[in-house]
Amino acid sequence: MDSLLEKVYSIQPEDMDEYKKHLMVGGGSPGPCLVKGKGIRVSDINGKEYIDCTSQSWALYLGHGNDEIRDTVYEHMGNTGHIHQGFDTKPRFALAKKLAELAPKNLNRVSFTVGGGPAIEAAMKIALKNRPGARRFLTLKDAYHGTTLSTAGASWISTKAAGEFTGYQNFSRCLNDVFTRIPNPYLYQWDMTDNPEDCIDYCLKVARETLINGVCGPVAGIIVEPIQASGGQIPLPKRYLQGLRALCDEMGCLLIFDEIQTYCRIGSFFAANYYDVEPDIICLGKALGAGFPIAAVIIHDRLKGFDINGEELHTFANNSISQIAALKQIDIIERDNLLENANIVGKHIADRLSVMQKEIPQIGDIRQVGLHIGIEMVEDPVTKEPNKKAGEIKSKAMENGMILGTGGFRKNILKIKPPLITTLEEADEICDIFYKTLKEVL
Repeated sequence: MDSLLEKVYSIQPEDMDEYKKHLMVGGGSPGPCLVKGKGIRVSDINGKEYIDCTSQSWALYLGHGNDEIRDTVYEHMGNTGHIHQGFDTKPRFALAKKLAELAPKNLNRVSFTVGGGPAIEAAMKIALKNRPGARRFLTLKDAYHGTTLSTAGASWISTKAAGEFTGYQNFSRCLNDVFTRIPNPYLYQWDMTDNPEDCIDYCLKVARETLINGVCGPVAGIIVEPIQASGGQIPLPKRYLQGLRALCDEMGCLLIFDEIQTYCRIGSFFAANYYDVEPDIICLGKALGAGFPIAAVIIHDRLKGFDINGEELHTFANNSISQIAALKQIDIIERDNLLENANIVGKHIADRLSVMQKEIPQIGDIRQVGLHIGIEMVEDPVTKEPNKKAGEIKSKAMENGMILGTGGFRKNILKIKPPLITTLEEADEICDIFYKTLKEVL
């Protein structure tokens, strides 16, 4: 073993307090110190093993310690690693071409960046460039598009949605004020009529009224997550997305899909293809690089793209290691039919959850598309009053050997989003631990 690795790996639990003095962490829920992983499982510094139903911030589609990704990246690093953005590289060409082939047919040009927030900002730049005179964007309630000073203004973290302001109150004076929020079609909590279709009509009507009467000047674009993740795993209905597409066409603004969490996870490479709705721009991030940092925007052929004049410049926008990892991951996903597996395993988990729901009425709603799964916990299935024990359930699940996610400011949403390689047998393990955990907490 390399001497440096040996030194780092030899850090013991009793040493952690000394090391923690030197680190700042600005987000996330505190968890154990993880040291090793394989497949869907990961182990901590004390040797305790967990099934990882978060895929580490939803970024590891092939699980932990994938041998093929490791070997391919290692071989490639013998030739090149980081390359300046101004130089051409074969991996960048290859990944751009592959993503264009997988995306909707009219989205064929790709720009790479370093993370999801910068990808949203890149999309905003494209929209502003193609909509002269426009400066505003519409986003949805419950949206989450990042934590940069630009994207935080589009995300729930800058609002009082949680009943109090988050740490972003420290930066509110500098947050981008170009965003106007419109209601999201949150069908489960729609209570104005018995017909959920009325919710879709209402949300589209407000979107239209906002474009006409609710903002000063033209709108550059509408940014939406096809499935709102941090806000509560809320799938947007196809008719709603079709309606937004029609509104954007009518009003001349761009439709921007934030697919940072939906890419591949919903059993399709792109939600745009899954919903059969063609946006003007698609943003990617998180799992695109199989655990290596990379993000991208893909734009419609009719749009003006970036010019080489400083419009979009990042030191690590041409990280060939991440590009190779992204390409290899796509190869494995296609070869091993992992999109189909996501649909099969995701439905199996949802079916198991539906059985639990008959016994445990606090399971209010089960929202599943592929392995993009959310469970809304309620006090009563009729009133749908939130059950606030999701945090307690998450902690107890950790004790029971499983890492769960929770849904942002909604204190009653649990997330089950394991790697796409999860088998039916492993799915049953997940469901067994989840059932045991619910019975213990509730």
